[in-house]
Amino acid sequence: MADIEQGNQTSVTEFILLGFGELVDLQIFLFLLFLVIYIVTVAGNILIVVLVVADQHLHTPMYLFLGNLSCLETCYTSTILPRMLASFLTGDRTISFSGCIAQFYFFGFLVTVECYLLSAMSYDRYLAICKPLNYAAIMNNAICSQLAAGSWLAGFLVSIIIIFLMSQLTFCGPSIIDHFFCDFTPIIKLSCSDTHMMELVTSMLTFITTLPPFLLTLATYVYIISTILRIPSTTGKQKAFSTCSSHLIIVIVFYGAIMIVYMLPKTDTLRDLNKVFSVLYTVLTPLVNPLIYSLRNKEVKEALRKTARKCLAFTRM
Repeated sequence: MADIEQGNQTSVTEFILLGFGELVDLQIFLFLLFLVIYIVTVAGNILIVVLVVADQHLHTPMYLFLGNLSCLETCYTSTILPRMLASFLTGDRTISFSGCIAQFYFFGFLVTVECYLLSAMSYDRYLAICKPLNYAAIMNNAICSQLAAGSWLAGFLVSIIIIFLMSQLTFCGPSIIDHFFCDFTPIIKLSCSDTHMMELVTSMLTFITTLPPFLLTLATYVYIISTILRIPSTTGKQKAFSTCSSHLIIVIVFYGAIMIVYMLPKTDTLRDLNKVFSVLYTVLTPLVNPLIYSLRNKEVKEALRKTARKCLAFTRM
């Protein structure tokens, strides 16, 4: 009997990601839509990374953070969208157990890094607007590199602990995940093991790693907005706000969608909208990042013009 039980517990070798499979008539449309989004996202973020690396004028803390964020967004969207596109095209919604765990690892890793990077970027904008005389002394490229490296390291350590604990669980069916990627809650629901300790440790790690960056981001923008409101001239207010508005939009979209997905009660209405809001922060946030920074930022637009002129001159040679 024990042998049969053990065999049942190790029987699940793959999961089925339902995704948007119920929208049968829209599969081709969704494939084309998400394919365009993926291409634009990857191309836009890689372009920002290239501009930050190539243009000396962008070798400042603000743009070094932006380069890290764009690199992260490229990896982030590549963790989820290629698998989704394949399911739209082939109809195959299965994903191996190891593939699902790997997808969840990179997803959790990159989300944690993004929380810390957004926090570091908000601190950078706080120093630039609220402490301009001390900015150069406090925030330089070395400090910026350390904050960015710390963000990546924190994401790695937190995710590796959660994945280690998850690897100790057994799965004996069902194997259907009503989502378009392998997220924590849908995976845990399918485990036959006692998940209370796993969920407790994960909740503690999530609390420790996401709440402080969020509170720091919130506090810095309270100070930033109060400082901007005290600037006497309208031109001064507009100039100060323009330096942080792009980042603020990213923060609102990212944290707003995460709060709706993970913190609000799981009512029937919100459960149905869960996939939509998940698309907002997993797909659209990486897309709007390069669009917002390229359209609203003078330095990035100028670097793009210079690069375009160099490319045109090179092609004419």
